[in-house]
Amino acid sequence: MKSVSVSVAKAQLLGLLDDVERGETIVITRHGKPIARLVPDEDRQRDEAQRALAEIREAQKHAPHATAEEILAWRDEGRK
Repeated sequence: MKSVSVSVAKAQLLGLLDDVERGETIVITRHGKPIARLVPDEDRQRDEAQRALAEIREAQKHAPHATAEEILAWRDEGRK
C-alpha cells in the first residue's frame, strides 16, 4: 500500500489512478494522517475476469482438440 500527501496526490493524480487501476491501494495523507483511500474497483475487475473467462470458454468450443504430447511439443519448440 502506497501513501502520498495531498499535494503529491494533486500533482500526480493521473499516475496514481494508473497504479490503482493495476490493483494498488493508495492512501492520501494530510499532515501525515490518512484522510482518503484510492482502491481498485473490484466490481469492474470481477466483470472483466468473468468476461475474459466467457471468451476463453467460447474459444475452447471451436478450437481443435490437442493431445498432451502436442502441447508439450509446442512448449518445447521455442526452447531449441
